[in-house]
Amino acid sequence: MKTAYDVILRPVITEKSMEAVGDKKYVFEVAPDAGKVEIRKAVEQIFGVKVMSVNTVNVKGKAVRGRTGKMGRKPDRKKAIVRLTDDSKAIELFEGMI
Repeated sequence: MKTAYDVILRPVITEKSMEAVGDKKYVFEVAPDAGKVEIRKAVEQIFGVKVMSVNTVNVKGKAVRGRTGKMGRKPDRKKAIVRLTDDSKAIELFEGMI
């Protein structure tokens, strides 16, 4: 059985994701086989917040060229945009980065 830490892999820290923190939207990289319900429960369990909605995006890996000129690909990944309820507290992990 998966734990909450197996579902939520890491936060995504980009300019676009940091702008969304003001709207109580947080972006996480999640396990590729995780569903929206699993992601919701994992975020609520880890951070102690109430989740309003979860949107997921499958991101294809980019093509890269190695030192020898051979083509390869970066791995595919899955992102989740989690929106918290208005009465929920903010996630402290993102507080110092805004």
